[in-house]
Amino acid sequence: MATTLPSLLEPSIDERPTLFADRVGRAYTLGTSASHKKKYGQYLTPVVVADFMASLIECDDEEVRILDPGAGTGVLACAVAEALAGRKQKPRRLAIDAYESDSELLPILDRSMRHLRAFLNRQGIALTYRTVAEDFVLEHAAQLRRGEALFQNGSEPCEYDVAIGNPPYFKLPKSDPRARAAEHVVHGQPNIYALFMAISAALLRPGGELVFITPRSFTSGPYFQRFRERFFTRVQLEAVHVFDSRKDAFSRDGVLQENMILKGRCREHWAKVDSGGSVRVSVSHGAADIATSTFRSVPMAGLLDMESKERMLRIPSSEDEDQIVHRIDNWTGKLSSFGMQCSTGPVVPFRAVELLSMQGDVSNGHAPLLWLQNVHPMRIEWPTSARRKQQYISTSRDAVPLLVRDRNYVLLRRFSAKEEKRRLVAAPLLAGQLQSEWIGIENHLNYIHRPGGSLTEEEALGLAVLYNSEFMDTYFRILNGSTQVSATEIRKIPLPDLDVIMEIGRRVKRRRPDHAETEELAQLAFTGQIKRRTKTKYA
Repeated sequence: MATTLPSLLEPSIDERPTLFADRVGRAYTLGTSASHKKKYGQYLTPVVVADFMASLIECDDEEVRILDPGAGTGVLACAVAEALAGRKQKPRRLAIDAYESDSELLPILDRSMRHLRAFLNRQGIALTYRTVAEDFVLEHAAQLRRGEALFQNGSEPCEYDVAIGNPPYFKLPKSDPRARAAEHVVHGQPNIYALFMAISAALLRPGGELVFITPRSFTSGPYFQRFRERFFTRVQLEAVHVFDSRKDAFSRDGVLQENMILKGRCREHWAKVDSGGSVRVSVSHGAADIATSTFRSVPMAGLLDMESKERMLRIPSSEDEDQIVHRIDNWTGKLSSFGMQCSTGPVVPFRAVELLSMQGDVSNGHAPLLWLQNVHPMRIEWPTSARRKQQYISTSRDAVPLLVRDRNYVLLRRFSAKEEKRRLVAAPLLAGQLQSEWIGIENHLNYIHRPGGSLTEEEALGLAVLYNSEFMDTYFRILNGSTQVSATEIRKIPLPDLDVIMEIGRRVKRRRPDHAETEELAQLAFTGQIKRRTKTKYA
């Protein structure tokens, strides 16, 4: 890098600062190893995305203080400054604090800031800046350790008018000092981007604006519940942009991730004052068409329930998805109200190595062991030829606590590959199907059961149809931004009346319909057209 970058570090006098920062950033990326980028979680922001994010900023003060906590080469800081400078009412002074922990990027970041300063000076705007060569999270670790004080005015002043960021994305091991500092904000092994969001929100002045591009994983699930509870107490949501494609937002870095852009405003305890009004929701396929994306206004209550402890952020990207959320939310059933439970498979392979085997006899000392690879839409395939997946588990005394009785269940995959179309994959497992008294369910599966009893065949078949349906998968994707399907989230999904579920199961049991027909059955239930014993083509 040292021999190639200097020739690129001089911008032309009329080159946009944002374009210059992007140009040298791309050159840097081409000469940087994949392991180095992974270490720092570096995915540099495309110019069209940076310009879109900057356009969401409304600040019109004469002096604007800007925080870029993961600056890279300065693309986002430059985009904000250019957007403010292009307005009819321009600021007189800008101050930028740009944090970057990768020492190799600092000279490039500084050169971007110097070019930006010259650009602004020609427009009568003064710029002061700091490039801070510190780890942003560790620099503010004291705030994270204060827990609740993170989102209150503490000893460190809330000083910024604007915080804009594309933070690094990677999980922190529990031993990492940043993870230990974050125990009041996130749970388990946190992804570092949530800490960047939390700290940036804490450093905003009242009324300050925050715009971040991040993965969608923080929007739901137990790992980010503490973060959502605290973040959305302080930050009032104003705009959300979602990308249809998992790969086009950061395609040049080969990133396969569900990304979103969030814009909010610092208003402490805003939900106690008003309902939050409306949120601007927009969608694009990827980065290339973001400038032409259309938007609509959605009531805050349709996205974020501030009365709920979970405070999941749901993002329907179209009016059709609004209708799906509305219809399913109006269902009054839940697994718990039917005496059912969703649990995670109890067999953790690395803890039960001596109990697992590739070959076995289910009539003498072994039970089938079901993995994620055994579960397909509406069917169980066992045994399977999946590599290194032992298909049998011992039924010895040590193994029995890990096994379930041969009863009726619904199995759901807990994980999906990022490129898979469907997030929810479910199959009924009926008693006697595997001809074994006991069944082993591996930890990457969830299973629906009735504690102290059994699902009926009709219940198992009807539930499997619903969970496999396109509209239920869409609903789940709206509320879940990760590839994980937690038992907690399955428990919370509303369901139609049990009579409706059983009627679906009866028709499946009689006819054994194909995929298109089961999808039609689910659609009839979704639209309220299927009731117990109603005559249809399946009856």
